[in-house]
Amino acid sequence: MSYGDDMTTRARSEARRAQIVQAALEVIAERGYRAASLAAVAERVGLTQQGLLHYFPTKEALLVAVLEERDRWDALPAHQFRLDLLASLVEYNAMRPAIIQTFSALLGESVTEGHPARAYFTERYVQVRSGMAEVLRAEYGDRLPSGLTPERAAPLLVALLDGLQYQWLLDPESVDMPGAFRDFLTLLGETGD
Repeated sequence: MSYGDDMTTRARSEARRAQIVQAALEVIAERGYRAASLAAVAERVGLTQQGLLHYFPTKEALLVAVLEERDRWDALPAHQFRLDLLASLVEYNAMRPAIIQTFSALLGESVTEGHPARAYFTERYVQVRSGMAEVLRAEYGDRLPSGLTPERAAPLLVALLDGLQYQWLLDPESVDMPGAFRDFLTLLGETGD
């Protein structure tokens, strides 16, 4: 096999993996992780379950790939996070309900003992709270106008972001997720100018 053939094979393999991850996102969003089957994902991409196992040897390996893909879409270097960029992220999330639904379904299921994504989400929230504390510190220094430290306010900010997502998913006609987040920024004293 020549170098060019090897590159073509790798590119096709990566494209197929991406297709499988996208199908897994959809199946998990529709059914939840526990009810999602490898057979259902395989069927969506025109593979047998055995064929899918060639790319992802276990359901857990596929779950990790789904979570990693979601993180890649939202990746932003920590030093670039600002409150106004968080508002933009909320607006962006409102344009991709399937991704938010998948993330929310996995997050909800991960609180159960033994769930394969529990460690992922536990570590992710340690990092997210730390990142939000840095965002708040960059904006307000060591104390917010309320007197809270950035570390005390960070879990509240994360809870707001996730809570808005759940409310919006349940009733998108009644919950303006980006508008509600902008209202929160107004409460913090941000004018949006």
